[in-house]
Amino acid sequence: MKFCVRITLEDVWIMFKRKKGYDLSNRVVVVSGLPRSGTSLMMRMLDKGGIPPMQDGERTADDDNPKGYYEFERVKDMPDGDTAWLKQAKGKVVKVITALLPHLPGKYQYDVLMMRREIDEILASQKKMLINRGEDPNKVSDEEIEAMYRKHLAKTYAWLDQQKNVRYMDVNYNQLLKDPAPQVDRINEFLGGEMDVEVMTAQIDPNLYRNRAK
Repeated sequence: MKFCVRITLEDVWIMFKRKKGYDLSNRVVVVSGLPRSGTSLMMRMLDKGGIPPMQDGERTADDDNPKGYYEFERVKDMPDGDTAWLKQAKGKVVKVITALLPHLPGKYQYDVLMMRREIDEILASQKKMLINRGEDPNKVSDEEIEAMYRKHLAKTYAWLDQQKNVRYMDVNYNQLLKDPAPQVDRINEFLGGEMDVEVMTAQIDPNLYRNRAK
C-alpha cells in the first residue's frame, strides 16, 4: 500500500524557517489592509508581542480608535519619494495602507500582514467614523464602495504576487476576534516564532468589536 503525503509551499517554508532560524533585523514588517480592517489592533499586538513600531504619535487616539492608530505620517509621502525613513524601519513594524504598498522601494525585504475583514463591517465602521467627523456617510453608496474595494484588493494581490522581495499572509480579523489562538500562532510562525503570543492575545478587546456582521 502506498501513502501520499501532500506538502504545501507553506509547510516547506515553516520547516526551513525552523531549521535555519529567521532574522527580522534586516526586514521590514508591514501591516496593511483596507481602512477599518483591524490594522491598528494588529500594530498594537505586534508592538506588545515584541516588534517595535514605527510611529510618530501625530494622530492621537479617539472614539473610533481609543487605543491608538500606530501611524507614521511619512508613509503618506512615499508617492513623492520620501522613503529614506525605511532604513530605520528594519526590524520594526509599520502600517501602510494597501494603496501605498506599490510605493515601497524594492531594495528592502518585507513581511506583510494583510488584514481581511467582512466588507459589510468595514462599511459600517467607516460610516460611523464619518458621522463622528461630521461628514456625510451616504455620499457614495455601499454598493459602489464595495465594488471599488474588491477591484482594489484584486489589483493589490496581483502586485504582491509579483514581488520577489515580499512575503505576505492574510489575517482574518473576524476569526482573530472570535478564536484568537490559531490566528496568533500563525502570525507568530510567519514572523519567526519568537513573539509573546500570550501578550499579543491579551491585546484583543471584544468590547471594541462594535460593527459586527449580522
